[in-house]
Amino acid sequence: MGLLTFAINVTLDGCVDHQEGIVDDETHALFTRLMDESGAMLWGRVTYEMMESYWPAVARGDEEAAPAMRAWAVKLETKPKYVVSSTRKDFPWANSHHIAGDLRMGVQKLKDATPAGVLLGSGKLATELDRLDLIDEYRFLVHPRLAGHGPTLYQSGLPAARRLELVSAKPLRCGAVAMHYRRAR
Repeated sequence: MGLLTFAINVTLDGCVDHQEGIVDDETHALFTRLMDESGAMLWGRVTYEMMESYWPAVARGDEEAAPAMRAWAVKLETKPKYVVSSTRKDFPWANSHHIAGDLRMGVQKLKDATPAGVLLGSGKLATELDRLDLIDEYRFLVHPRLAGHGPTLYQSGLPAARRLELVSAKPLRCGAVAMHYRRAR
């Protein structure tokens, strides 16, 4: 069984708005490595639609992008992508698959079938999966910024606090810190 790893950018005040983080070669390399090491991506519908609206065009060369970004988009094109949605059924982006029905069973089945692990990148979905005790690891890239707005990490709450064990913490040149935690069970 593979691990389910929640990976996201977050500001010091908890904002997970993708536009608030620092994007440079080092932060890009970090998320590229996480994607390369995982067997599949897992998103909610909103994150999927945000990604689908841009990255396939970058992979095709229809959008201007730096070579590293284009290479990342091409990798993402071939990576299995799983989407949890109760409102959308059609996911035409290459290698996209719908997880419907019982969330716990669907995600557990994905974990069981993906020995290299699943990389989760959606904040709202992470809250639901954490409530179901399905998240094994957390990879937070903490940015040295105060956004002053939401959405925020776990803004709808959890039923109880989660104890985590620090695996590693690595400061980046931009001032962000890559934090890797494992769920203490």
